[in-house]
Amino acid sequence: MDFQKLAAQYKSELLDRVLPFWLKKSQDKAFGGYFTCLERDGSVFDTDKFIWLQGRQVWMFATLYNKVEKRQEWLDCAVQGAEFLKKYGHDGNLNWYFSLDREGNPLVEPYNIFSYTFAVIAFGQLSIATGNSEYAEIAKKTFDIVLSKVANPKGKWNKAVAGTRNMKSFALPMILCNVALEIESLLEPAFLKETIETCIHEVMDVFYRPELGLIVEHIGTDGQLQDNFDGRLLNPGHAIEAMWFIMDLGVRLRRKELIEKAVEIALNEVEYGWDKKFGGIFYFMDRLGHPTQQLEWDQKLWWVHIETLITMIKGYQLTGNKKCLDWFERVHDYVWTHFVDKEYPEWYGYLNRQGEVLLPLKGGKWKGCFHVPRGLFQCWQILEKLAKNETL
Repeated sequence: MDFQKLAAQYKSELLDRVLPFWLKKSQDKAFGGYFTCLERDGSVFDTDKFIWLQGRQVWMFATLYNKVEKRQEWLDCAVQGAEFLKKYGHDGNLNWYFSLDREGNPLVEPYNIFSYTFAVIAFGQLSIATGNSEYAEIAKKTFDIVLSKVANPKGKWNKAVAGTRNMKSFALPMILCNVALEIESLLEPAFLKETIETCIHEVMDVFYRPELGLIVEHIGTDGQLQDNFDGRLLNPGHAIEAMWFIMDLGVRLRRKELIEKAVEIALNEVEYGWDKKFGGIFYFMDRLGHPTQQLEWDQKLWWVHIETLITMIKGYQLTGNKKCLDWFERVHDYVWTHFVDKEYPEWYGYLNRQGEVLLPLKGGKWKGCFHVPRGLFQCWQILEKLAKNETL
């Protein structure tokens, strides 16, 4: 495998096609913030603004400014989005709404914890880029709110009747693994260590089930598997993405065994989730093989495959496991064949089971400036290191 050539491919796609697309097409010059509902060619088809996607875009451009190059247009893009969020994104007490109209009027209440988590990393990275202490304070205070909501993320907007079927979701501890490292410089070392250990425990000891070799999306608060729709649900993409977060924590903590375990789980997940007939990774599965309640279960989604690319190439870089490299190659071929739009920049997000484009949009309520650029950035960086190691 030609790591140098692959690194150049990922770098060029990021810097020459994907980032210019979002810089040019998504910024709302009149009211601030970003449009994310974009047609195939980047034209805006809806002007509502979704807080978690606003936060993700601030984070993305602040991160690139911090880690790739001090490009003023990247910083300007991040700052204008953050200022819009600071002014309109929350209720005055850092309870972050789910969505706003174009002008910044709130549309949907702050029920979604991911509005909060992405505000944390957005303002955290931007505080590093700008040295702005107000941004750092917003990140820290919001993180405290996130941690206070772990037991009941939706709070008063939780529709479940308390006490009947007490379950918890994998999504929050998974994302906290990443968030904690993102704002490491803003946290007290002892507090950071405790938070990280809790996240690792939840992901690797609670939601990972050795008897299945897989991670479940929901589990009883007593730590037991449950035989119901939520209790049987598997989301291979979520589990695979979480494993590169765990690998990063393993590197940070110098725990080789944690990295090895994450690689083992990731390989189990991709083997299990791969569509043997049409290729690609299923979106949802049922651990007992029953029909899922998610009608989109067999769709092939952009983020699932991009996160798998990161996990597999990182797993290979850290352990030398050849299976990771084989899977990277297989998923790379699928991704560049099916998700990449040859005519217009940015990638398709939604394919049917056969790998055909289901929705030609480049952004919407759930797809913004995040998984594609983050994945291209991560893969480019790792492939470049692998190429250098080869030439040493």
